[in-house]
Amino acid sequence: MRELWIEIGSSMTNVLKEDLLRASEDLCDVIVLSEADIHLGKSYKNIIASPADGDIQIIGEAMINKIEILKRQQRTLCLKLLVKDRDDEVKAVKAAESGVDYIIVICPNWKIIPLENLIAKTRKKTKLLAEVANAKEAKIAVETLELGVDGVVLKTDNPKEIGATARVLKSIESLSEIKEKNQKIELTTAKILNSKQLSMGLRVCIDTCDIMTQGEGMLVGCQSSGLFLIQAEVEENPHVEPRPFRVNAGPISLYILASDNKTRYLSELKAGDEVLAVNREGDFRKVVIGRLKIERRPLTLVEAEIDGYKIKTIVQNAETVRFVTKDGSISVNELNQNDKVLAYRQLGGRHFGVLVQEESVIER
Repeated sequence: MRELWIEIGSSMTNVLKEDLLRASEDLCDVIVLSEADIHLGKSYKNIIASPADGDIQIIGEAMINKIEILKRQQRTLCLKLLVKDRDDEVKAVKAAESGVDYIIVICPNWKIIPLENLIAKTRKKTKLLAEVANAKEAKIAVETLELGVDGVVLKTDNPKEIGATARVLKSIESLSEIKEKNQKIELTTAKILNSKQLSMGLRVCIDTCDIMTQGEGMLVGCQSSGLFLIQAEVEENPHVEPRPFRVNAGPISLYILASDNKTRYLSELKAGDEVLAVNREGDFRKVVIGRLKIERRPLTLVEAEIDGYKIKTIVQNAETVRFVTKDGSISVNELNQNDKVLAYRQLGGRHFGVLVQEESVIER
């Protein structure tokens, strides 16, 4: 998880300083204090960063050329740097290469581009922290360039903002962190029993702000306990261009696996929401919805079974709707009895999308 630091200003009242310290004790990794206020932090269990007498020594731009000397004295160093232009970015990179442990960057005007540049140039050389004023700014900082900064330094006079920022950091993982944890959705094979043409209904195309690849799509179905992996429209064909940002998911009443292992109805989704893109290996990632395209189209019912348990989904009757298999994909129009497709089976019921494994639910 990303580090959360809080900086307590020396000009604050002692009452406010104590309130912030109490709120920070179980939520923050490091407290940044002025030299005059170090005594206030001694009774708390947080690590203290300060220009002097702290666990971490805060240094300024003038000390960049002395980093290597200070490191030989076995000190944990944190450079605090105002980043106004590319020259300041160069100074940050030099400090990272000199062995500074942390860099706190303060971006007064441009907030995204400088962070992108520094994340790319200092990654694995130091821990990059962004100064933020609230949880909203923290979310932007830890999602920048997908990888995000290593943590944030919160400057606030509102103790409640500490909890809000801590929750944001806890909820966000970068792509690299997910891969390091080797998180996967355990997919299984479902044997096709039959398919049946239906009449018309409203179906949803989920257009994302991302690009999906072959074998990647979304988990949808009539039952929350059995979801089919429907591939994005990535295949070449002679009649329409691929739309790798899109999954033709099915009728508005279907379930989809969204973030945090919750299901949602397709009818609930809107631009700006997040859902999961999943590939045949079970790797998954969050993608942002750009729009929903809802149209009346002819439909097909598909029934399959997993270890004797019957699952169903309904999709548009169109060649571009494809079910993912272990080594390819099959169009809904080409499905035959006993074909095997990939699906996600999870025991239990759902309450407002949240899994309740002990609950017994009948879904037909």
